[in-house]
Amino acid sequence: MLSEPRALAFLTLLFGLGVLGTALGFQYLAGLQPCVLCLYQRWPWGVAIVASLLALAVGNRQPAMPRTLLGLAAAALFIGAGIAAYHVGVEQQWWAGTAACGGVSGQAATVEDLKRQLMATEIVRCDEIAWSFAGISMAGWNMILSLTGAVLLVWGLFATPRSTR
Repeated sequence: MLSEPRALAFLTLLFGLGVLGTALGFQYLAGLQPCVLCLYQRWPWGVAIVASLLALAVGNRQPAMPRTLLGLAAAALFIGAGIAAYHVGVEQQWWAGTAACGGVSGQAATVEDLKRQLMATEIVRCDEIAWSFAGISMAGWNMILSLTGAVLLVWGLFATPRSTR
């Protein structure tokens, strides 16, 4: 079943919507504000969702296109796993985060503008674990899910389809 592009695209879509929906639920329903690295980790899931939607839309009209789009989704998820792994390293103090981690981004024209910007901004640090389950942070779970999704996609794309009897 996973070797058929349509089934693989549908499962990728469901998986991606589940992961991204969970992240948005933590943000908007539980009030857990994301740091900049958390936001970066959402983009690969968005790419995977759009690629799987396009693969479903193209269908059998262009036989090579769904597989190409699902390959793009797999590449995006591998990149997402890398971003998540970097975030885990920042959380564990193995290395420093980006310049945007825990700071105010954007340019202030005056000292007063900077003061207003600082006072209005809730700083969410990348090096602090805001939530964890089973000793694994959200970034860690995202790394696991991204890597699992990417590996399953690659496996499905390279699996030989079973002949029908």
